[in-house]
Amino acid sequence: MLQFQPPGFGQQVIQTSLGSMVYYTPVAAPWLVLPTEGASLIFLHNFGGGASAYEWSKVYPAFANDYRVIAPDLIGWGQSSHPVRDYQITDYLTTLAEFIQQTCRPPVAVVASSLTAAIVIRLAIQQPDLFQALFLVCPSGFDDFGQGAGRRVPLQIISTPLLDRLIYAIGAENELAVRNFLQQFLFAKPERVSEEMVEAYLTSAQQPNAEYAALAFLRGDLYFDLSLYIQQLTVPTVMLWGEQAQFTNVSLGKRFAQLNQSAIQGFEAIAQVGVLPHLEMPEVVIGLLQRYFRSMLFPHC
Repeated sequence: MLQFQPPGFGQQVIQTSLGSMVYYTPVAAPWLVLPTEGASLIFLHNFGGGASAYEWSKVYPAFANDYRVIAPDLIGWGQSSHPVRDYQITDYLTTLAEFIQQTCRPPVAVVASSLTAAIVIRLAIQQPDLFQALFLVCPSGFDDFGQGAGRRVPLQIISTPLLDRLIYAIGAENELAVRNFLQQFLFAKPERVSEEMVEAYLTSAQQPNAEYAALAFLRGDLYFDLSLYIQQLTVPTVMLWGEQAQFTNVSLGKRFAQLNQSAIQGFEAIAQVGVLPHLEMPEVVIGLLQRYFRSMLFPHC
């Protein structure tokens, strides 16, 4: 959704095994357009009704003059393809690997949030050569340590044909519901939710067939226990965590960090924000990322 991108960012497309994947990157002034072989910094958005690359749009311009900033809409979200299918974790492991290999020269640095961040951990375990470092906000498989955290609608209801589409229409495709979701569940302080944020989430949620990926998330088809994987991670990783994140409490992040202290080289709890600190208080996230980038990433281009 180009209309919600910062000035100078353009839309490009690659083809994956599940369809086209749209991504945003600097293409014009005021940015220095870096060569395609430059050091790449990929920003990956969360799952949930209306999610898209917009989620990181208040953060990635801060790094656009030093790295090849790339921010895709994942398959099933934003303006990327929305195949009609029962989405599984393997869909995202496959398409994320394809995206990195087609757009970058690995290893890359990845900044990701929530369930997407957890999936990136699994991909980094499978293919560590793709990654130089991971910077993850509230990573969770939503079934961590055997305790389900993400389902807000009873499974019997969300799995009922037609009724599931009705729930999506009521909960994700109208302005009032989108605003309420952002204010009550994703942000710590409701007054930080802007009209632009509501419009961006609503526009993404209203894309044709957008309900298929969102309902797969709501049903829990993509959930897993991250604690069973995180000890296998070898890629250097930093975790940022909103102290008021709902469903995935900051204590969960501290447990993860304790499971693999060799790979997880930093853990930062951010006060007065929820699960999307990069949208709620982007200036703090930018500052923290800058600190870790200086010590962990490749030399600037």
